[in-house]
Amino acid sequence: MERKVVFRGKALPLALLAPQLLITIVFFFWPAGQAVWFSFLRQDAFGIRSTFVGLENFTDLFADPLYLETIRNTVVFSTGVTVIALATALLLAVLADRQIRGSGAYRTLLIWPYAIAPAVAAVLWIFLFHPQIGLVGRALNGAGIPWDYKLNGNQAMLMVILASAWKQVSYNFIFFLAGLQSIPKSVLEAAAIDGARPAYRFWTITFPLLSPTTFFLLVVNLVYAFFDTFGVIDALTKGGPAKATETLIYRAYVDGRVNLDIGLSSAQSVVLMLVVIALTAIQFRFIERRVHY
Repeated sequence: MERKVVFRGKALPLALLAPQLLITIVFFFWPAGQAVWFSFLRQDAFGIRSTFVGLENFTDLFADPLYLETIRNTVVFSTGVTVIALATALLLAVLADRQIRGSGAYRTLLIWPYAIAPAVAAVLWIFLFHPQIGLVGRALNGAGIPWDYKLNGNQAMLMVILASAWKQVSYNFIFFLAGLQSIPKSVLEAAAIDGARPAYRFWTITFPLLSPTTFFLLVVNLVYAFFDTFGVIDALTKGGPAKATETLIYRAYVDGRVNLDIGLSSAQSVVLMLVVIALTAIQFRFIERRVHY
């Protein structure tokens, strides 16, 4: 028999929800409300005076060709990070799900990179791909392949995409592995008995059964690429060279923290928030239809 907990009054449920509601209000709704309000103001560098300018910050923002280039950088960056992180994690999870000796140790090693801070992950990639001191960077230049991500914008974008995706692979791996282990082995064995090859079994049975996990990770990885990759970009390229790796989140930081233009930075934060909300809504509206629960 199923047991249900019934609260006789409203005081206890509200008391149980109060800590989470308080955290959400203080750390999300209040800062978001401030960002929306500041986006309609123009302040001096010291924050002493402020003038209401309406939508002027937004018009200045979209009239700036460099901001439109930042949007393009963000699209390329977020797409690259999401695709590489999901595909690599799925491949590793499929390999780790096999019955091999030492599989537990392999799974533990694959999870470890998630505990590394973004700035530390960026430093590790610098030690590998720096053109003068990096092992791989020096090897590429020694082999006659010109490599210097500090001067080449395409190489810099490739660097931040790979470093950010590598940082997220471990998170995706955990969920994909859990999803694979929850699939009944009898289903796959029945397909194998019927003569289905491994690749056919994966795309017709395994992957459709992983669709809820894949959909969840798609949303999480897009949010990660838009917001949580600031540390990697700041430590690796600082948005350079020539703003080639400047994304929306990093541009908001530069205008607000470095240039001290709070109004323009707040307008960018509002635009970024609306973009992420719209992308999430589109995913739930159209992509979720293909998910089999």
